[in-house]
Amino acid sequence: MIDDGTGLFTIGELARATGLTVRTIRYWSDAGVLHPVTRSSGGYRLYDAESVAHLELIRTLRELGLCLADVRKVVSGEKDVASVAAAHVTALDAQIRSLRVTRAVLSTVARRGSTAEEMTLMNKLARLSAAERRRIMEEFVEEMFHGLDLADPDIRDRMRTSALSLPDDPTPEQVDAWVELADLVQDPEFRALMRRAAEGNTADRTSGTAAGAAMQFFERLFRLVGRAREEGIAPEAPEAERVLRELLGGADRTAVLDRMKVTHHAGVVRYRELMGTLKGISVPAYEEDFAWVVAALEVRSGG
Repeated sequence: MIDDGTGLFTIGELARATGLTVRTIRYWSDAGVLHPVTRSSGGYRLYDAESVAHLELIRTLRELGLCLADVRKVVSGEKDVASVAAAHVTALDAQIRSLRVTRAVLSTVARRGSTAEEMTLMNKLARLSAAERRRIMEEFVEEMFHGLDLADPDIRDRMRTSALSLPDDPTPEQVDAWVELADLVQDPEFRALMRRAAEGNTADRTSGTAAGAAMQFFERLFRLVGRAREEGIAPEAPEAERVLRELLGGADRTAVLDRMKVTHHAGVVRYRELMGTLKGISVPAYEEDFAWVVAALEVRSGG
């Protein structure tokens, strides 16, 4: 406080009183967030006790990350602290989501030992806009179902929207899953595989195979093969033939094998796992049972 009985402070004295630097106070004053109450006869800016309180408010707002424009509005009374804080929370949420994407990409790069080119691709896929996600999924679904007479037409829309966006607060695993999924559904070989699976499902429906019958088949498979695996029966063992006869009856084994090699291909299985991760649900792991049946059929078909 200057020794003239006015109770005013120079910038230097204000700095000593608040612990801020002269440079910071001068910068905030020049930016219009802290106004001098008057000037000395020599032209120096002078501040009062209220300026000290304003400086504490400004420092707090800046430490919380608010920009000078928002700080100016609060100090001037143009906006209240609550409304500015709410807006800042929204901005921080967006930054946090972006940081989570960045973290997930970098974690994936580190885990996979990715090249610079792979890292660039992963980063691009993770940051796709909603419109770009929609385009990717629409192209995938259209290629998968084009020209097929679906029993449930809404399945197209469900598949289009099921992986369009990440959750509002995605885990690193969900970001990683979306990156892998976006890459997977653009792979021509995977698209062709899913198309074959869709054609098989359509053929089942048109031939009169009911959904209930398919469910019974799966239940029978899990029961019979699960028991066979528990007993240590290998797919190539003679005892496996008994399991296949009980499971398949007189069905065309070649057709069954072709169908199972598509619907339980590693790529299709991975697709289901990724979708489960994005939805936050666990996908039942029966793949070892299906793999047993495929191996048993291949041995007996010479495949």
